[in-house]
Amino acid sequence: MSPKPASDPINYLMRQLGSARAVAAELGVTADSVNRYRRGARKHPPKPVQDRINEAVRSRWQPRVRERARQRAAAQTGMTVEFRATFGYKAPVGTADEARFRLLTLHLPPAWAGRLLDAQAGRSRESPNEVLAQAAKELYFQERGARAQQLEEVEVTGIDYIDAKY
Repeated sequence: MSPKPASDPINYLMRQLGSARAVAAELGVTADSVNRYRRGARKHPPKPVQDRINEAVRSRWQPRVRERARQRAAAQTGMTVEFRATFGYKAPVGTADEARFRLLTLHLPPAWAGRLLDAQAGRSRESPNEVLAQAAKELYFQERGARAQQLEEVEVTGIDYIDAKY
């Protein structure tokens, strides 16, 4: 939901774009008009301008709202990730460690889901592939420590399909 009072959308765009001139260029109006809307001297812009204001705010506002909703859902229940990729791993001599193309469906607990979302958003030093590889190692290959203890490293490459559900 975007800001409601008439001056709030303009103020929000000012914070996002940095100047009245940049907001004016985005909306197709003059910088003076933008400043009048901010001050409240002009409270009701013409319908086409109001539509452009609403669209500019919505395009910048909603991604943040959706990201917060994804983070909340992942923090509470985790997420299910289905992906198809080439898996390779290092294991002791005598085991089949050739890379294979596999389709995996993993339910990531909240901690893993948070790591994956942080990697995807660039908030961590890990790449999403690294997080998926570590999650596959622990949750799929080793079944949380119940088997394959000798498995050293899992590598995920060539992801050609991925789907996430919260």
